[in-house]
Amino acid sequence: MNRVKILCLLLVLGGLFSVAPSTTQAIQAVDFERDIRPLLHARCVECHGAEKQKSGLRLDTKSSAMKGGVSGAAIIPGKSAESELIRRITSTDKAEMMPPTGERLTPREISLLKAWIDAGANWPEENTANVPAASKRADKATWWSLQPLAKVEPPMRSGIPAAWDKSPIDRFIFARLAERGLQPNPPADRRTLIRRVTYDLTGLPPSPEEVEAFVDDPDPQAYEKLVDRLLASPRYGEQWGRHWLDVVRFGESKGFEQNHVINNLWPFRDYVIRSFNEDKPFNRFIIEQLAGDVVGRGNPAIEVGTAFLVCGPYDSVGNQDAVQQKIIRANTLDDLITATSNAFLGLTVNCARCHNHKFDPIPTEDYYRLRAAFEGVIHSERVLATDEEKQRYAAKAGPLETQKAELTKEKQALDKSIAVRAKERAAQVQNYKLPVINRYFNEHRFAPTSARYLKFKVLAHSDNPKSGVNARLDEFEAWTKNRNVALASYGTKASGASSRKAEDVAGADAYGVELINDGKFGERWFIANPAELTLTFPKTETIERIIFSHDRTSKPGEAGAGLGPYVTEYQVLVSVDGKTWKAIADSSVRPPLNEAHTIERFGREVATPEEQQKLKLLETELARLNRELKAIPALPTVWAGKFEQPKEITYVHKGGDPGRRGNDVRPSSLAVLDRGPKSFELAADAPESERRLALANWLASDENPLTARVIANRIWHYHFGTGIVDTPSDFGYLGGKPTHPELLDWLARRLQSHGWQLKALHRDIVLSQTYRQSSIYREIAAREDGNTRLLWRFPPRRLQAEEIRDTMLSLAGKLNLQMGGPGFRLYRYLEDNVATYVPLDQHGTETFRRAVYHQNARSSLIDGLTDFDLPDNASAAPSRISTTSPLQALTLLNHPFTLAMADALAARVQAEPTEAARVRRAFALAFQRQPTAEEEAAAMQLIAGHGWRAFGRAMLNANELLYVH
Repeated sequence: MNRVKILCLLLVLGGLFSVAPSTTQAIQAVDFERDIRPLLHARCVECHGAEKQKSGLRLDTKSSAMKGGVSGAAIIPGKSAESELIRRITSTDKAEMMPPTGERLTPREISLLKAWIDAGANWPEENTANVPAASKRADKATWWSLQPLAKVEPPMRSGIPAAWDKSPIDRFIFARLAERGLQPNPPADRRTLIRRVTYDLTGLPPSPEEVEAFVDDPDPQAYEKLVDRLLASPRYGEQWGRHWLDVVRFGESKGFEQNHVINNLWPFRDYVIRSFNEDKPFNRFIIEQLAGDVVGRGNPAIEVGTAFLVCGPYDSVGNQDAVQQKIIRANTLDDLITATSNAFLGLTVNCARCHNHKFDPIPTEDYYRLRAAFEGVIHSERVLATDEEKQRYAAKAGPLETQKAELTKEKQALDKSIAVRAKERAAQVQNYKLPVINRYFNEHRFAPTSARYLKFKVLAHSDNPKSGVNARLDEFEAWTKNRNVALASYGTKASGASSRKAEDVAGADAYGVELINDGKFGERWFIANPAELTLTFPKTETIERIIFSHDRTSKPGEAGAGLGPYVTEYQVLVSVDGKTWKAIADSSVRPPLNEAHTIERFGREVATPEEQQKLKLLETELARLNRELKAIPALPTVWAGKFEQPKEITYVHKGGDPGRRGNDVRPSSLAVLDRGPKSFELAADAPESERRLALANWLASDENPLTARVIANRIWHYHFGTGIVDTPSDFGYLGGKPTHPELLDWLARRLQSHGWQLKALHRDIVLSQTYRQSSIYREIAAREDGNTRLLWRFPPRRLQAEEIRDTMLSLAGKLNLQMGGPGFRLYRYLEDNVATYVPLDQHGTETFRRAVYHQNARSSLIDGLTDFDLPDNASAAPSRISTTSPLQALTLLNHPFTLAMADALAARVQAEPTEAARVRRAFALAFQRQPTAEEEAAAMQLIAGHGWRAFGRAMLNANELLYVH
């Protein structure tokens, strides 16, 4: 029965259904030698191998792996859900999760292990007794990816169809198929082809008018014209720029525990899209991302490329411990090294951080050679403006800054004079009645006083001797002779302004004034302006003393790091009627906290009236200048990094420990590729900018065999769903082997011959017969090549998350094609020390842009995108997984966004004159074809019984919409 009819009938019956893979899509088998053994070696055997067996578990041989360790069997064939291995690698319990430190397994790696176990955990034993160690790792002299690009000619074969004999790509593919006794599929029809190539190059469906024009075009070059039009479309850069953002771990929040949003990283996203649309040579693209500030100084459109270096996760929390600071810095630079080596070289240089790479010929010195190039990169925003813009700003701000500097100097001189006399006056004061203020317990007694109201004015805190705003209090007590009458439980009400509000905490304010009289310690009131607390007692009381604290749970002498400033200067007032107030106590009976507080307290006493008047005038004038400076439009700042000359020579960290100093290392090319591009070595103290530029030029060299191979493979990967090498960012020993190595080298050289411009390579690929063949499933061919790696057919694929959302908007006629600028959010952003991202149930029209413009934050769940495997950009996603889950079906059926799009689709087709015409229009929009008679009848029946919304939901849930063939 037709898929659309089934969907319609399911909706009629009120049933739920899940999004299932197309029935023509072959199930991808897991190969132990290709997928599992390298994964176990890379992620497990360091702790569970021949040399070390933590918890008695060894995972490098079949017998020991099946036996398990102290926790029992790690692998239960056919039962991944019951296997201890799967439980540990998916656990979030720090006491149980594996690996216990470092990067967790990726969703793809976990899926591979689950699939392998569920399929029976096939593990062919190998006889390793006589296998030399060298054969278990890549060798620099012979490993395929490290060799110079081969000059290859496409093979000539008899029996090749004429259409397949025109393109070198087709000749390579056909020859490999012939070796396995396979034949390619016939060409796809024009409707299928325009849908395929339009989604592929732009990420959007073709319009019905575009489809019909192409189908009816008699020109033999109709397809070539279509491809050229799509490559020239600005939608191309949005689609292929999005792929690159996956590769470079682009995320608009900092990650780690705080995960604060970054609001000025979007210019890098726009730069990437613009670079693809302009067909910028890829080697130039590399240079700009590593050294755009050097090669494009004064040109923000180029300088912004360096945001590549800092668009990954960044630990901004900080640490006061010097050892931890070095470790955090090492981890920060490790992200840059990993991103660069993975994205451009397809090498896991990061695996050489602690020792020589276990599987690839990468010495640990290579890791630190890359670190030396990035030693001066600082995660930060910087001004990106042209010289003319900077000059215009300076012309406006310069005179004001000069005036400000002169007045500031005059004020500092006056402050200094007053400070000298203030300290002299303070030295004359002896025998304070109370001790110096502290953060853990302060008591102030006074003569018994009647009060219905009490006011506690905060005049200063430990970080600011001039203001109490932003101080903290955890508890305030007001005592009669024997009772604390300030407690809320007694009926007393506390009021005061809070400087911070936790919107992500339900119930009481996490920083509100009610915390100061709840009888509990540890949670603090954050004091705002006016910095005063008012207590209203249930009745008039006779008050004898107050007690207040910042952290009652601390001990004398404890630093209280991270708890904020505490009250240091105060005044206590009482009132019977709430109108007339009487001061009864203040902090003048205590020694000032420090010199700054001493100067502030006694400065008011020793300053003459003339000096006080002068200070007031200076402060007024400085405030005016600051207002005028603030009114000048600021130069744009972008999170693109700052660069400083390194303060010390880079050295090898033995075992990855910054505290164990090894040999010094210079900024230089990598030894692993010493047979490729011309090497370079700079002085140990080379200028910071020269380091990054030298590395960028080395990476972008025509002589570097990896760079061209890696990007050519990425292009192939996105066109066919899998690369010639199926691990796009790992061309090492643990990565996949190329299915067509000669073709890969031909593509790499072809790219170079095109001046590294990607559009020409796209054109070569999508014009090939390999790309244009149908996706029809043939069981005999699938038995020989179940994963379609040899490309006997075009591999069908499900639309990616962004494509699904963009498609819904497009079908509904709601897609806003505005390009560039700050992104939209499908979440509510809350920030209270740490960030919280709350998914939106309702998506307003301001969100109806292409999904590439969504402000994707790390570790955030986005309705409609996360459900369809939008990767978490905590790390790079060189290839995406494609899962099937009930949640996907529920999202497509019931999410308010889906319902809104179903309504909009129904409204869009109402312009047609008849019900049948409206159904046909909907089919043309969604599927690029007309419905069959059976489909049309089923649709009409559904609409008659359940309305147009039900029909719209059915259309948006159809596999034919969600899959490209």
